[in-house]
Amino acid sequence: MPDYELDDQLALTDPGQYRALFEETRREIVSVLLERAATTSELADVLGKPKGTIGHHLKVLAEAGLVRVVRTKRVRALEAKYYGRTARVFWYDRAHEAVGDEARVLATAASQITTAPDEGVVKAANVRHARIPLERAHEWQRRMQELLLEFMAEPPAGDLTYALVFGLYPTPRPPLPDEADE
Repeated sequence: MPDYELDDQLALTDPGQYRALFEETRREIVSVLLERAATTSELADVLGKPKGTIGHHLKVLAEAGLVRVVRTKRVRALEAKYYGRTARVFWYDRAHEAVGDEARVLATAASQITTAPDEGVVKAANVRHARIPLERAHEWQRRMQELLLEFMAEPPAGDLTYALVFGLYPTPRPPLPDEADE
């Protein structure tokens, strides 16, 4: 859990929140802030982006109510601001900028897994298909979300940051006909 107080969840209701969250750099920022509060400089270093860029994105996220200053610390003559998320989980509908997010998430994961080291690390991916009714698909989605929340709650340790990604989606693959139909 982060080193600051935050709500368990926040439901996105405003299109501005969608615009703020569904931009790649801003999503990276809110993801990093799940570990602990951070300054603009720390975020810039971790994400490999200029401080001015990170500062702009933090302002957009703050205006949308997704991050806030959680503490300050005097560093020499300056007051360092530490930013944190407003909630551990952001719930959203497939609307506005969130439309197509599943494909973007999986594409980013595919890109990252191809550049990840192969030796001395845990790395796995797999695909399975199953014919299931919509109600069971909802149940699988709920269970996978619970697993993601458990993964996010792991205390920070080690030298590597791992990602856990899942995809649940309809495919164009037709089912085999039932044997009785043959």
